[in-house]
Amino acid sequence: MAKTERVGVYPGTFDPTTNGHMDIIRRGARVLDRLVIGVAVNAGKGPLFSLDERVEMVRDEVAALDDPNIGAIEVKSFDSLLVHFAEAEKAGCILRGLRAVTDFDYEFQMAGMNARLNPDIEILFLMASENHQFIASRLVKEIAALGGDISSFVSEAVAQRVNERLGRPDLQAVNE
Repeated sequence: MAKTERVGVYPGTFDPTTNGHMDIIRRGARVLDRLVIGVAVNAGKGPLFSLDERVEMVRDEVAALDDPNIGAIEVKSFDSLLVHFAEAEKAGCILRGLRAVTDFDYEFQMAGMNARLNPDIEILFLMASENHQFIASRLVKEIAALGGDISSFVSEAVAQRVNERLGRPDLQAVNE
């Protein structure tokens, strides 16, 4: 009997991509043969970066991963129901990261709705690693906008992009 490829989708806005996102991507790619990172349009959140910029940022971060134990990783944008995107990618699971109890409440509700829409797609939750449990893109943007150092929350490349976008190129030196 031939082994079926284990495909998962990890959706998010990734505005910007944080070390927490990358932790979930790395760990998810270790248990899946193919991980598709779905960058959501989600204009309602008022993203700092355009969809194309966010896709490029995630691709750059994924390209920097150096782990021989991870499966194939692809980055794609989507503007549809998550289960429809997962179906189009032939994914058997949707990967979600959990940081705290507040995440669980939201994710539990979303998992129920997605299971109702397509009961054949499993929801796979990964707990955030201890040192990433508090990181949220929203907070990273707020800290950067107020002149704070975001270098422990995002990669050097992402910090540079965020600071440039916020018109704070003087903060780039913090990461060098």
